[in-house]
Amino acid sequence: MTITAPLASAPASNRASQAVWRRFRRQPGALVGLIIAAALLLICLFAPWLTLHDPTTQYPSGLSDLGSPLPPGHTFWFGTDGLGRDVYSRLLFGTRTSLYIALMSNLIATSVALLLGTVAGYFGGLTDTLIMRLTDVLISFPVLLLAAFLAAVLRPGTGVIIAVIGGVSWFYLARIVRAELLSIRRREYIDAARALGASDARIVFRHALPQVLGQVLVYSTLNFSTTVLFVAALSYVGIGVQPPTPDWGNMIADGSQYLTVSPWLVIFPGIFLGLSVLSFNLLGDGLRDALDPKSGKKAN
Repeated sequence: MTITAPLASAPASNRASQAVWRRFRRQPGALVGLIIAAALLLICLFAPWLTLHDPTTQYPSGLSDLGSPLPPGHTFWFGTDGLGRDVYSRLLFGTRTSLYIALMSNLIATSVALLLGTVAGYFGGLTDTLIMRLTDVLISFPVLLLAAFLAAVLRPGTGVIIAVIGGVSWFYLARIVRAELLSIRRREYIDAARALGASDARIVFRHALPQVLGQVLVYSTLNFSTTVLFVAALSYVGIGVQPPTPDWGNMIADGSQYLTVSPWLVIFPGIFLGLSVLSFNLLGDGLRDALDPKSGKKAN
């Protein structure tokens, strides 16, 4: 019996994965989001090989005779900025910077939310009360203002921005995980595992957490778009990614002063920012519907 159980569970797991993929691929919006997200990922991976110029070099030929940015052309595909730097190259490297910070921040937020939400929901009692009261206090502050305050107080830098955004993005997910664990810990299979002598750690990692990973994946995917906006907002006001490192936010900020004469400086990074937010929202919605059996029935 102990030999056949794992063998029987493997085909069931494969069938469940195939069912999720079938429901996912039947949603045009989800597939569009997946394609755009994959394209942005490829840009991040191959940015050094896709660029024609160094993103931080100020080229004398990148400015007109009057010292103004050049429009898109044969040499500079997306034009140049006010310092004569290639916008196309800065845009590709800015994509890498923005998405890297968003990814690492989201990983930190998800990890903290899983840890605190699981501890609060599974063990309850005073631990639950303390964690939830801390969460309530932090949720009462506007998240963007709290992140801006912390980023301004600390020394600006990539590591600081990752820590700050990750540190203010875990509140809501922690409450979701906690609510699920409160329900799961009262179910019969949890009581059965405890009666058989399973430790709390085994029950949590083997029986409880797998039940919430789908919701965590959906929330983290949707939260990724919010994190991208956080990164851009902090860079736009000057307390995020610091020049000369390119980033969508500081590119839009630098180009805003040339908006009437050189609109491409704002349009191109704005398009990439908008596509990123759109893609991960579509992807998150698609994952939510694919992982929800009721949504799957509607799709069928």
